[in-house]
Amino acid sequence: MRDRRYPIWITYNGEIYNYLELRGELQRLGFAFETGSDTEVLLAAYVCWGEKCLDRFNGMWSFAIFDERDNTLFCARDRFGVKPFYYLDTDSEFAFGSEIRQLLPLIGRPIADDDLVNDFLVCGLTDHTSRTFFKGIDKLLPGHLMRVDVATGRLRVERYYSLATRIVDVRRDEVAGAVRDLLDDATKLRLRSDVRVGTCLSGGLDSSSVATLAARHYALGSNEAFFAITAVSQQASNNEMNYAAEIATKSKLSWLCTEPTYEDFASTAAKLLEVQEEPFGGPSIMMQYQVMQTARANGVIVLLDGQGGDETLLGYRRYYAAWLLEYLRRDGIRGFCSGFADAVKAGTSIGWLTIYLLGVSSAGIREAFYRWQYRFLKKPQLPQALRRFARHTRDALAMQILEITESNLPMLLRFEDKNSMRFGVETRLPFLDYRFVEFALGLPLRVKLHRGWTKWPLREAMRDELPTTIRWRKDKIGFAAPDQLWLTRHSPVMYAKVMDSRLLTRYVNMKALKGRFHRLDLGMRWRLYCVALWGEHFEVEAS
Repeated sequence: MRDRRYPIWITYNGEIYNYLELRGELQRLGFAFETGSDTEVLLAAYVCWGEKCLDRFNGMWSFAIFDERDNTLFCARDRFGVKPFYYLDTDSEFAFGSEIRQLLPLIGRPIADDDLVNDFLVCGLTDHTSRTFFKGIDKLLPGHLMRVDVATGRLRVERYYSLATRIVDVRRDEVAGAVRDLLDDATKLRLRSDVRVGTCLSGGLDSSSVATLAARHYALGSNEAFFAITAVSQQASNNEMNYAAEIATKSKLSWLCTEPTYEDFASTAAKLLEVQEEPFGGPSIMMQYQVMQTARANGVIVLLDGQGGDETLLGYRRYYAAWLLEYLRRDGIRGFCSGFADAVKAGTSIGWLTIYLLGVSSAGIREAFYRWQYRFLKKPQLPQALRRFARHTRDALAMQILEITESNLPMLLRFEDKNSMRFGVETRLPFLDYRFVEFALGLPLRVKLHRGWTKWPLREAMRDELPTTIRWRKDKIGFAAPDQLWLTRHSPVMYAKVMDSRLLTRYVNMKALKGRFHRLDLGMRWRLYCVALWGEHFEVEAS
């Protein structure tokens, strides 16, 4: 799109949710608008405030603006990286796109990035650096901008948003109400659309909260029920259908279910790899893929999701180490023992608490374990990202920032964006409204993880909204696939593909692997298979 009043052009992927408020502000400053689009608002904001326009946006975006006034390309990606931005920079050309496949013809033969493949094989880590699995293709990191001098080809990349400098102080007695109000407003803002909107509903605390709040707002402006879509696992141990049904009934949702079978998985595995473009950690992506497909088939073009709730409100039990050690520092051994007992009452076993306290916080122990367990790998080294994480396991805030910016959230956002875009569905994430994230990270550790319960502020905030059975759930599942059923049955197919992979010979002692493959944990079998599929589909060569 080009703004005819100014010599600037834009290509843009995403949504500025607060564009109506920004439009009004810009009009008061003298700007006139010819359309009702957020794209025009984005351009006007750039003209008015330059790079600082990014601080005013509430949304998700990946864009490039060519400014003829100084012959530069201004590129930016949203604060948390909901929308992707890939680029290629060589001596002769600069190119960018929202998908890797757009850039592959420019690099000649695809070559694997050894470090990223090794990191993935060891522990399933992806999306933790600015590099991709394809050597020579990089990505603009979340919260970063880029200036390209078109005449010289020089690039300037810098961070414009840092969580460490945006955290706010919160009064303890205001927590539950503030969490409720912030999440409610973030949800309401993301319902702005001229197409049908629905939500993903796993039946967990996060998705149930979003579905409940969204349904209430949606009912005020629509004659139809709010749509919710659930992926049902065929494995009893991770089937959340009953929880989702409870929310669907309570909020009077138009509830759709999809139940992928092994046959669906087996026939779609290669397609999933093509959609994701890079290796991914397990079959659960298939569940999300089916949700997006079901949404599109039923005319639901925008989907809300609960992604980000765990990262912002300490939904992972690995935070118990920092929490218990804070008890020890402040209240001594008696306080530590009291906290330990609370954690057990909240559903965490003594064995796992011991692992959190000892194993997770020690990079050396984790690496020794990987070297022993996966000794057929040629370089079973612990990724640097996990070493950094291990160094911060006694500092909950530092861990959270790493999870959001590096070790966890980036890969989840990549999976979701590619699955949704495959079907032309736009997903929106209320928990990643930057106001909510900054507020949540400012909460004291003892508030976020209280009396052994993870995400205590959200449980309290939704006291009058959610059934007790969901507010006080102890387990965490979230669209998990029936891995045990699918991968056990698929193992002969995976074995054949792995043994036939030329790419894997660079990273694996195939002779040592051959006799051990069927004794490996299912996660490792999948990772080997995924790399083999990726190498075959994209014709990737070892460097």
